Amino acid sequence: MASKGISILLWVFFVHLAGIYLYTRGFLLTRLSLSDTTTCPDGSCTITPFHKRAVVLVIDALRFDFLSPHPPEPASPYHHNVLVLPQELTATQPTRSLLFEMFSDPPTTTLQRLKGITTGSLPTFIDMGSNFGGSSITEDSFIGQLRLAGKKIAFMGDDTWTTVFPDSFEPNMTSPYDSFNVEDLHTVDEGVIDHLFPLLQDKSAPWDVIIGHFLGVDHVGHRVGPDHSTMKAKLTQMDAVVRRVIDLLDDETLLILMGDHGMDRKGDHGGDGDHETSAALWVYSKGPQLVHPKASIPEFLLTSRLFPGATIKHRHIQQIDLAPTLSLALGLPIPFNNLGTVIPELFWHDKSGKDYSRALTLNAKQVNRYLETYRASPSGGELDNAWGELETVWRTVDFEAHTTDSEAQWLAMTMYTRFALAACRQLWAQFNVSLIVLGLVVLVTSTVAATFIYFRVGALKDEWESWASEVTRSYVSGAAGGALLGFVGYMTVSRYVKGVGLSESLLFGASFVSSLVVIFSALPSFSIPSVRSLTSIPLPLILHAAAFASNSFTVWEDRVVNYLLISSVIPSVLVGFSAPTARLRYRILGFSALFAVCVRLMAVSTVCREEQQPFCHVTFFASSSLPSPPLPVLLLSVPVALALPYTMRRFLRISKSDRGTAALVFPFILPTVLLLGSAFWILEHFDSSEVFGPDWAGTLRLARTWCARLAMASAVFLGYALWYLVPLCLEISSETKAQTNSTAQGRGTREVTVLGFANAYGAPYLVFWCLFLGLLYPATQLSGQAVLSLAAIAVLAHLEVIDTIRDVRGLEAVFASNNPSALLQTENMALRAPSVPLRFAEIAPLAILAVHTFFATGHQAAIPSIQWKTAFVLTPTLTYPLSPLLVILNTFGPTFLIALASPLLALWNVAPLPQPEADVKVRGDAVRASLGIMLYHATLLLSSATCAAWLRRHLMVWKIFAPRFMLAAITMLVVDLAVLFGVAVGVARVSDRVSRLFAAMTSRAK
Repeated sequence: MASKGISILLWVFFVHLAGIYLYTRGFLLTRLSLSDTTTCPDGSCTITPFHKRAVVLVIDALRFDFLSPHPPEPASPYHHNVLVLPQELTATQPTRSLLFEMFSDPPTTTLQRLKGITTGSLPTFIDMGSNFGGSSITEDSFIGQLRLAGKKIAFMGDDTWTTVFPDSFEPNMTSPYDSFNVEDLHTVDEGVIDHLFPLLQDKSAPWDVIIGHFLGVDHVGHRVGPDHSTMKAKLTQMDAVVRRVIDLLDDETLLILMGDHGMDRKGDHGGDGDHETSAALWVYSKGPQLVHPKASIPEFLLTSRLFPGATIKHRHIQQIDLAPTLSLALGLPIPFNNLGTVIPELFWHDKSGKDYSRALTLNAKQVNRYLETYRASPSGGELDNAWGELETVWRTVDFEAHTTDSEAQWLAMTMYTRFALAACRQLWAQFNVSLIVLGLVVLVTSTVAATFIYFRVGALKDEWESWASEVTRSYVSGAAGGALLGFVGYMTVSRYVKGVGLSESLLFGASFVSSLVVIFSALPSFSIPSVRSLTSIPLPLILHAAAFASNSFTVWEDRVVNYLLISSVIPSVLVGFSAPTARLRYRILGFSALFAVCVRLMAVSTVCREEQQPFCHVTFFASSSLPSPPLPVLLLSVPVALALPYTMRRFLRISKSDRGTAALVFPFILPTVLLLGSAFWILEHFDSSEVFGPDWAGTLRLARTWCARLAMASAVFLGYALWYLVPLCLEISSETKAQTNSTAQGRGTREVTVLGFANAYGAPYLVFWCLFLGLLYPATQLSGQAVLSLAAIAVLAHLEVIDTIRDVRGLEAVFASNNPSALLQTENMALRAPSVPLRFAEIAPLAILAVHTFFATGHQAAIPSIQWKTAFVLTPTLTYPLSPLLVILNTFGPTFLIALASPLLALWNVAPLPQPEADVKVRGDAVRASLGIMLYHATLLLSSATCAAWLRRHLMVWKIFAPRFMLAAITMLVVDLAVLFGVAVGVARVSDRVSRLFAAMTSRAK
């Protein structure tokens, strides 16, 4: 019978998935990549090169201030003025050495930045997802132009290059290395060094371009942050490498040293923060001068910027400017899809700038040709809003090209290329409003339908399963009919509505019509609301959902949920003060206080997003620039791992349900799992900090890998196997007592004692829940482990508060009845919690706690908060699919964990008799509790989606509103999966074993 509730939850999951898919298809569009290639056999689309060969060195995550002669103040001794050769040569040879800060378009991940550098094109918001599995670049690129020209390219370093350009490098001069093993700081760099210098030393080596991609700086940033002695050692090594390269360069070779992106204060990247988008570029020519000594370059061509914290401005360019610049500098055509603008200094070889005029003219014509081709493509309508102004500016360029005023010509062409760039940046933030509306309609109708199901299941009580069977048949028929209507609608209106395909039409029809069918099947009876009913309004949910309409509240959501969670205790406290007995008052007030204390302590753990500065201070790590655990957390990690299982067992001891499986899991299995999980991160800290020196790195890596493996294996293969075989936490004993009356003399009465009876459902499910906590623990850093422990205690405290409040309501109901003497009837077992309905206000704190735990475990609605190092918990190298799954577990596991606890609201301290009534009621309440937490997050999803769509022209849409919608969408799916797992596996197994046991005992007693 448990399948009835599962079928309802599966349908809710389906309509959520449909709404999210339709909305994201309209909101997050991908860019049309044109396959055209720039060609000109006569050389009319390029210029004569001043260098025959080039060495391109990429130092991954080389932020501009790492090279800057004027770094932010106060300067860091670890990464400022360490790699000093570029600033030294720029100071002594200003015509041969040029230093720039580059803006790297977000997302600041290596794959996307390599696409930008080589093609000159822009990424879209969702391009970052391909960083773990990038496909080859098919559009025109600098690398492709080299191959078309018959040039030979040597490569060594980050294997992302060989992924996106699989057939472009000379096989005998190619040495790729794994790019995602962030714990390996030296192998890739040493491999690049071993293959780079022999090629430079061999004057007869047949290469035209060498590309070397170093990863050490990036890996140090991810591992220990930029403010660490390891970073200084790595930058010192890079300085020595560059000096040696300069010594080996000949006069005809151009040197380009650059970063693909920057890094934030703690060493991560991926987002659009100032530190992440800032990359360094240094260009050096040992032979011909790059800039004429008497060149007078107009100021309007030389944009500059003040790096955050610095006092002197520096030359600033767009990173995509490298594509046209390097192509023309080596005598190649500009890639067809390029939107960058040539860098003036690299073409100002004479006093008047004739070469620059030629380069800029080719650049402007190439951009114009690209835009006209795009305009003629199927996606060309996207340019409609900007096309008139683009044509106006281009006519100015065409006119000025016939004048002798060079500066006017340069200004017009530069304005055109920069305006085209700005227009296309907006273009690829365009939206398919039709799909957005369809997605919102599905989200609205599904939320209404789930709300009606929630109330209907509660109203039907013991009859809910028969209704569930009927509504299942209804929504299946509705989905089939809706898909048919969607097909008819597509065939009818597809020619008039752009951007809605057949699959979207079928999905919308199926989900929308099935939602309508459920709404009419579960339509509740409406009545005029009373003053008392106003107290059931979910005020925390309303405030939480409304917060997404403000960018400030969205940015500070981690503080908002803390306030909402503490405020949710107030109704319980008010009930506690009016409870009829002292014991009930003390329990409600005491456990409410414990819940509030745990929530407040969780809020101490913070990571800061860029928009929160300077009013936020990082406490999850040792500092904002040192991603290691704070010392107090390090010292408390082992005591916490031991104290948590003990505390949980103390909670179970209240109902004497610490028997059976609980007697094995809490004293033995769970402490072992948690200790091994803590040991992994303690050893990781010792390893990354080199506490025992570098010689111990291999030993520590092996030891911590096996700690994590043993922890997760114990949770799954020992804990869950034991739970599935013997889930109950009961101790059953019996004895035969002799009869004292004369009629029954010689016969005995058998008396059965069941310890744990009062919590027969809740205790086994708690064991099931704790085992997932054990699985999550090793994938969570030490500060996060402390937060998870506090969250677990908060969940138990909330359960005890709710259980006691139900006792109070049960007593009040009996006192208000016509038979208050029923309290004295000890056999009246239906008086306990099953007779008191589950309320949404009891579910909301768990839903908010899930969001609070997400933030407190070191996450934010921002890409840089992803804790990439968790990918290497079980393996020392990147392993598919294990590594991505571990990152997902670390990021969304806390949300999954708290959502998985929602059925406990229906199971906790519920007596298992009478059967089967108690079992039917428990399963119905478990479905309602699951629906309740799904409803809370569905409302957040609907609010964030609506606000993101309404504010899609807001300046901060891609920085704040779109990421928060993506988080809400993923969180919704995580919550759905959690409750499905909990009801389908946890509740179903516990319900089956409890009902069988007590049904058999009841039948024997009869």
